[in-house]
Amino acid sequence: MDIHSERRYIHLMTKRLVDIDPELLERARAVAGTRTIKATVEFALKRVANDELLRRHLASFKTPGNFSLKALEQARSPRRGPRG
Repeated sequence: MDIHSERRYIHLMTKRLVDIDPELLERARAVAGTRTIKATVEFALKRVANDELLRRHLASFKTPGNFSLKALEQARSPRRGPRG
């Protein structure tokens, strides 16, 4: 395999010190079905970002002729990496 045929993405993570309400965390874990704080926080962040994207797409459908099944499916799909 030549060096130009493979692309690698480096995901940099930053540690954050945050105060989290333990009751809210447990409720979020129950909804998300996650075991760790990290997984729960990642689930919640992705959910918020995807919900906003979906909201924007749905708002665009208010204009006649703007309905697109492809756009709806893209809005419902989780974002994966830099290219989505």
